[in-house]
Amino acid sequence: GGARAIVFNRLSARNFSLQVGATMAAAAVAPGLGEHWRKELPNHAVICRLKEQAAKAEPPSGDQRARLALPRDLMFGLGGELFLWDGERSAFYALSLRSLGGGEHDNLGRYQTLLCINPPFFEVYQTLLSPTQQYVALIGTKGLAILELPKRWGKNSEFEGGRAVINCSTIPIAERFFTSSTSLTLKHAAWYPSEMLEPHIVLLTSDNTIRIYSLNSPQTAVKVITLSNADEETLRLNKGRTYTALIGETAVAFDFGPLAAVPKNITGQRGKAEEVLAYPLYILYENGETFLTYLSLLHSTGSLGKLLGPLPMHPAAEDNYGYDACAVLCLPCIPNILVIATDSGMLYHCVVLEGEEDDEQMSVKSWDSKVDLIPSLYVFECVELELMLKLAPRKGEEPLEPDFSCPIKLHRDPKCPSRYHCTHDAGVHSVGLTWIHKLHKFLDSDEEDKDSLQELGAEQKCFVEHILCTMPLSCRQPASIQGFWIVSDILGPTMVCLTSTYECITKPLLSAVHPASPPLLCTTEDSQVIASPLRILAESQDPFERHIRKILSRSSANPLLLKAADKESSPPPEECLQLLSRATQVFREEYILKQDLALEEIHRRVKLLREQKKKQLEDLGYCREERKSLREMAERLAEKYEEAKEKQEDIVNRMKKVLRSIHSQLPVLSDSEKDMKKELQTIQEQLRHLGNAIKQVKMKKDYQQRKMEKGTSPQKPSISLSAYQRKCIQAVLKEEGEHIREMVKQINDIRNHVNF
Repeated sequence: GGARAIVFNRLSARNFSLQVGATMAAAAVAPGLGEHWRKELPNHAVICRLKEQAAKAEPPSGDQRARLALPRDLMFGLGGELFLWDGERSAFYALSLRSLGGGEHDNLGRYQTLLCINPPFFEVYQTLLSPTQQYVALIGTKGLAILELPKRWGKNSEFEGGRAVINCSTIPIAERFFTSSTSLTLKHAAWYPSEMLEPHIVLLTSDNTIRIYSLNSPQTAVKVITLSNADEETLRLNKGRTYTALIGETAVAFDFGPLAAVPKNITGQRGKAEEVLAYPLYILYENGETFLTYLSLLHSTGSLGKLLGPLPMHPAAEDNYGYDACAVLCLPCIPNILVIATDSGMLYHCVVLEGEEDDEQMSVKSWDSKVDLIPSLYVFECVELELMLKLAPRKGEEPLEPDFSCPIKLHRDPKCPSRYHCTHDAGVHSVGLTWIHKLHKFLDSDEEDKDSLQELGAEQKCFVEHILCTMPLSCRQPASIQGFWIVSDILGPTMVCLTSTYECITKPLLSAVHPASPPLLCTTEDSQVIASPLRILAESQDPFERHIRKILSRSSANPLLLKAADKESSPPPEECLQLLSRATQVFREEYILKQDLALEEIHRRVKLLREQKKKQLEDLGYCREERKSLREMAERLAEKYEEAKEKQEDIVNRMKKVLRSIHSQLPVLSDSEKDMKKELQTIQEQLRHLGNAIKQVKMKKDYQQRKMEKGTSPQKPSISLSAYQRKCIQAVLKEEGEHIREMVKQINDIRNHVNF
């Protein structure tokens, strides 16, 4: 139900190619590092060498020009390194971008050459790095080969320790097949996206067949998917093309989506069976139709690998959204978002959602039980790229729409999943989808939640950045793009582009689409800290900065203009004047006027803020007076409190005295007094017993003294005691002394207790 509410919007790239030079990427780059390597890269020895080769080459003939019309991509990056393909030597040049940022002049001549042991016999027009980053596919129209990258070691982790020239193993794929089938051509190739399995390459050939090859068996296809019936292939024209190719019913491109669970109605499973994970493969036909199949090299259950489609597109269009489709790209998000490109410069952003059982499908399923419920494509928006600059017409002439078309190649952004890039013969465009998070919020919400639907409808549509224009005038030959790559490491998000004459162009990309970096652990806010109410109020409203950015957002911009490949001829003054007039008009309408509007808004805002400041200063003075009066009142209240506290203490002491006197005059003893009386009586009895014991001790003491006096008198003879008697007497005296000591201690304790 929620999918029906997605709005179809037709946008123009000249209305949304905004902020080319204002909001550049602000990545965490070392100061001056990004600017330095961007400045030094066009002067590198590899670029100069390829440029000289292109200058010495003969002008292409008609057939060669037709082959050059294919979208080319002879450059890729790996970390901080850039790899460029040299067709004459059948070799890659690997150069380090980090070394260019060091400021040393010798680094401009440092690079490594990776030679092919078995060089390809066909012309390479595209290079593709594998998901494991160990192999590179060399793709041509008449064949495909795989180059294995050498090992790295050494201080700077260079190939084979930094050797200048390295021989690399090369594996030809389906060599016998392409040699025997001379009429077949390779239309599209891509790596199987799994990183856990051994590398596999997927090929789409002109016979409407998809073949999957493994590097372990490069001459035998592991899996074959036929996209057309055998009866259709028998109907061929004289030149070898089938009737299906004439009406556009041939596949031209495909792309894999992220790993997902295959619906059970497709796998044929029932009950609580385990989910089968596979990669959805979206296949685009030239007539604009899209088919779907699920690929998994680990499972082959049920109807896995069955071709589903064509996928219905909503809302429906009479022309089926064009008959010149050329490329498809699946953005890595769920639900999947397909980007379908046509030769005329149209881009369709389609959301893949589960299909609904409408009347037509229900009528088909009623008599055909094998029909599967397939997903549907909901076209969210349509973008028209400005391939050539639309110039103002001359006086007395009607405006002419430029009749120019060329294949478009779609590139993923390695850093931002909601962004992709388009390269073609006329230049480079960059497209960012800012509404993806709102779409996820809408799909995750309840069916009755209309707020998320309104937010999705009010969300600003995609950003289109016209970065480079290689064909500003219709009368000039385009300088096609030979290589394109996005540098996404610490060097900063930068576009690196090579033209047909090997002019190297580097340009920072817009940072408005890139998501914010996650916060560090040391910067996480404490959830217990209570924020200020004014701060919460300020953050809840749209800030003024966003309003100014909205005013300054440009609907069109002046891209980089590159001179055509033919350097001898120059455009006539009338066309140069038209280009200058267009650039002047864009600067006037999109820069100066909008800056004037922003200036007026800022002046108005400053005026309001000054009035608010004046009012707040008055309120602040009033608050200071109130604070002073409150402080004086608090002092008076403190003095009264101290007086009241002293009076309360006096009253409490008087109450204690009254209660004490009342208790003393009561005729009946209280419980505590009774207990004290009992305790005193027991103490008196103990004193009496102790007094008797003291008298006995004194009597014994007198008796002992008398005995000792008698024993010391000289009249009586001394008594001689044996050793044993002396020992016994000492023991008795010691025992009596200890007993006397204990009695004295008890008497002292009793005295202390009585005195207390």
